[in-house]
Amino acid sequence: MAKNSKGGEIIVGLDIGTTKICAIVGELTDDGIDIIGIGSHPSKGLRKGVVVNIEATVASIRRAIEEAEAMAGTEITHVYTGIAGGHIKGFGSRGVVALKDKEVREADIARVIEQAKTVNIPVDREVIHVLPQEFIVDDQGGIKEPLGMAGYRLEAKVHIVTGAVASAQNIVKCANRTGLNVADIVLQPLASSEAVLTDEEKELGVCLVDIGGGTTDIAIFHGGSIVHTAVIALGGNNLTNDIAVGLRTPVHEAERIKQKYGCSLSSMVDKQDMIEVPSVGGREPRVMGRQILCDILEPRVEEIFQLVHHEVERNGFSEALTSGVVITGGSTLLPGMNELAEEIMGVPVRRGTPRGIGGLVDVVKSPIYATGVGLVVYGARHQDRRLFRIREENVFRKVKGRMSEWLKEVF
Repeated sequence: MAKNSKGGEIIVGLDIGTTKICAIVGELTDDGIDIIGIGSHPSKGLRKGVVVNIEATVASIRRAIEEAEAMAGTEITHVYTGIAGGHIKGFGSRGVVALKDKEVREADIARVIEQAKTVNIPVDREVIHVLPQEFIVDDQGGIKEPLGMAGYRLEAKVHIVTGAVASAQNIVKCANRTGLNVADIVLQPLASSEAVLTDEEKELGVCLVDIGGGTTDIAIFHGGSIVHTAVIALGGNNLTNDIAVGLRTPVHEAERIKQKYGCSLSSMVDKQDMIEVPSVGGREPRVMGRQILCDILEPRVEEIFQLVHHEVERNGFSEALTSGVVITGGSTLLPGMNELAEEIMGVPVRRGTPRGIGGLVDVVKSPIYATGVGLVVYGARHQDRRLFRIREENVFRKVKGRMSEWLKEVF
């Protein structure tokens, strides 16, 4: 972890998204975390959360980092970065070990976690997170912190998140090319949850829906732990493309129209409202009812939440969402999204913004910065925990030969 010119320790979250790349600089203080720098630049090298153009991504990262450095007045060398995309898969696993000293030691916890992650996964995939759900000492379950407890057997229930090795390495490679070291790669909805969810929501049961530009990421919490993760390959870009096709307007104009006039519920729009829509090919702009725009947006937003609802029901968590649903991500700024989500999901819905931070609060208090701020919070909480980090030696073993050249460059 780096220090700024005043000697304070800083942590940087780098949100590499489909539509934007955002760098958030946080400083650790006695009272918590102060946000002291923000840098953002449009993202041109990703598609549905996955890097498809390294040079374009590197250029965008460099611009965002430079802007964040200038605002924070410090040099950035290490970052926590997020990962998302359709390649992300999550599943449950268990591990059991005998307690040699009849008492749970740190080494025992490490052994049972390691045992739980001993599962067969394809050679082109890598474990990103091993997230403990609960520990069981002998027959006593529901334990969150087993250290020091007496017993003969320690069992762990965990949620394992895996991703494509190539996608993870491309993120690291892009960061390295800008002179940055990646301290850890974090699942984006897990990072967002650190910024927008409360401990009470996680305990009672909540579904976090992070609607980004390329994907919609789902994370379900219950009993204080993450119990399910999923990715839907639809996001804000699909809304923009629908507008571009439906109104026959350039994509960049469709994005502007979406942000300025868009609404998820056509019933919330006055039928008398009119908007000007630029045409393609230099033709004259047209004037049409705003209701037409909303009639295009509503079915797509409805589809996204229907897919989320199906994911929740299919995995048996419908009755577990006592705290309801929290939506976040830049696309949730669209008016009417809360109301439509409540109608489809059948539970209370709120829009999640970063909380529990100081510094530039007014600037980052937006769903747009949920992942970036969450990466900073995650870094602050896990900076000394090596247990759930991506293990470079495992990557080396799996891709030895095919990727040795890349590994030499990165490591």
